[in-house]
Formats: sequence, C-alpha cells, structure tokens
Amino acid sequence: MQREEFLQQLWLDYVHLNPDLAALDLWSRVPSAEYLAIVTLNHGPFSSEALLPTLAHFGYRRAGQYAMADRGVLVSCLTPDDDGAWLLLVELQPGALTREPRRQLEALIGAAHPADCRGQNLLCRGRPWPMPDWATYQQLLRAHPLAAWIAALGPRLHHAGLDCERLGQPLAGLDRQLRQAGLPGSDDRRHGLFPVSPLLDYRYYTAASRRLAFAEGDEHRIVPGGLALVQRNLPSHQERAAELLLPEHTRCEIA
Repeated sequence: MQREEFLQQLWLDYVHLNPDLAALDLWSRVPSAEYLAIVTLNHGPFSSEALLPTLAHFGYRRAGQYAMADRGVLVSCLTPDDDGAWLLLVELQPGALTREPRRQLEALIGAAHPADCRGQNLLCRGRPWPMPDWATYQQLLRAHPLAAWIAALGPRLHHAGLDCERLGQPLAGLDRQLRQAGLPGSDDRRHGLFPVSPLLDYRYYTAASRRLAFAEGDEHRIVPGGLALVQRNLPSHQERAAELLLPEHTRCEIA
C-alpha cells in the first residue's frame, strides 16, 4: 500500500461513516485537509509506536509527541514529506481508566480476531473487535468518551481539519454556509479530542448521529465524528495551521 491508497481508504471510511459531511459542497474545493485526527489506543498493534513504522513507510515523520494527562491521551503529530495533510494520532491510554472500564475495554479488544490486528490498514478497516452491548458502551462513556467511541467504532479517522486559507474563504463565511446546511459549529477550543491554540480561529462541527446495532441487537444513535475549520489569526505566521494547532502551554514533550 502507498500513501495515496492509505489516505483514500481513510477518507472513504470517514465519508461512509459521515454521509451528511460527505454531501457537503465544500469537498469539491478542498485540495487536501490540513490535518486528519485519528483516534487509536495504546494497546498492541494499535499503539502509536506500533503504527509509526507503517506511517513512516507512507512518508510521515513524527514532529512531536505530547502528553495530555487530564484527557488520558498522547497526541503524536506526524508531518508528511510534502505539503499534504498532517496526521494527529490521538492515543487513548487505557491505564487512565478506572479498573472496571479498563477491564471492559481490554476484554473487547482481546476478542478481536488475530487476522484483523495485522496489516497496513488497521486505521481504515473500522472496528476489529465485537460490538459492545449498550450497557457496556454507556459504562465506558461515563468513564471516558473516547473509550466508548473506540469500543463502538474502533481505531479510525475521527475528524478532518480544513484550513480556511486553503479553501480561499474566511472562516465566518464558511461557518455561515455550514450552518445553513444544518451543521451548527462550536468555537469551544477547550473541549474535544485536544485543546486548540489561541493562535487559530477554530470551529468544530459534530456530524449527525448514526443509528448503530449493538451486541444484543438493540439500536442506538451515537455521534461518529465531525469536521473542523481552522484559520490562522496572524497570516504572517510561516507555520502551517496544523503546526499551530496545539497550544504551547498544554504541550508536554516526551523525551
């Protein structure tokens, strides 16, 4: 597999899971996303360290790894060898969960078929373990939203971040278009997968909830991901918007 195929599979999985986002006119004007936020977890072949050799084969190198203990995640920022989309691997640390939710999550992961835990497309194939029942999902949701998200959806692309400058329109105008399309945005940069730097204007749009069948056959709606718009506050900055995404005061460089 080459990088183009990997990104295409990521994108196809994302738009299949989020048909309301896939229908937006916006995509026809997007040369590429500014960044792709991928949720995974620190367990076996799905950990960042295990995934890095494959991503290096696709031309990505780690530009930084940052701990966010209050969220129970590590974020690895991966830059491509061209001006394409950055990858942000948001890695849940199961050790941040209390005993019972951690046991529940690890039991699900342990039930994955070995063949589904190998290969270069671990981030593109969806959930490799059995679907949890609704009660387990709710318990994981109370313990940590990402634990529940991973349990039901598996390691995959959570949201795409688009740079308004690349789209050639100001954030306010694009925000207005998305609201007219029925997608109200939030500018709360403190809540979400990671905090967002004040050097960027930011809006996050939650995708429409999807009805999924849980392990006991009952169906419930959950939110599969979303879309973000970013715009540099100071156009004189030479850095990419993805480089400015994480605020300095929340970064904790790991030696």
